[in-house]
Amino acid sequence: MMLPTHALVGLAIALPVSVAFPEFASLCLFSGLFGGVFPDFDLYIGHRKTLHFPVYYSVLSLLVIPAAVLVQTPWIIGITIALVAATVHSVMDIFGGGLELRPWEATSERAVYNHFHDHWIAPRRWVRYDGAPEDLLLSLSIAGPLLFVVEGRFLWIVVGALAVSVSYVVLRRTLATIAETLVENFLKKMLPDSLLAYLPARYVR
Repeated sequence: MMLPTHALVGLAIALPVSVAFPEFASLCLFSGLFGGVFPDFDLYIGHRKTLHFPVYYSVLSLLVIPAAVLVQTPWIIGITIALVAATVHSVMDIFGGGLELRPWEATSERAVYNHFHDHWIAPRRWVRYDGAPEDLLLSLSIAGPLLFVVEGRFLWIVVGALAVSVSYVVLRRTLATIAETLVENFLKKMLPDSLLAYLPARYVR
């Protein structure tokens, strides 16, 4: 799924907790947002492997949830929400497309890396690829309730995420062509081999 979808899911995960603990509302929502997008910080460094841990995040979440219920301090609650959001992100990507420049071609069998079993999990393609129409539908369905509940900067984050989602869906296939052209016509000619080695394989044919 696209990053705005994960951001909105993170906020949605945090929303019930922010309502239950209004004094921690901002912390809860920020934690959900951060945890929702954090795994994709590996976008250009071993994407869906370096920071995607569907098994380990799940185990950590199960360990800290009881502590958050019992202790209920801001930091424990924030860490728990972030971990749960990162877990959901990592698992959600399994149900999307494969790790390739044009995932609608469905040629990749790599969705998310399972570090526990040391192998790639195959994509389920319930959402065919990031930026697919069904991905936008998912974003819209999650954003709907958030628009009526969150306020201030978080409301603007939701609105911004929707704007980015719509734009990304419209431009998704064009962006793949632009990226490939940029790599082939510019980066390969300008960068030394030592730096080209860091380009994700999906950008190099």
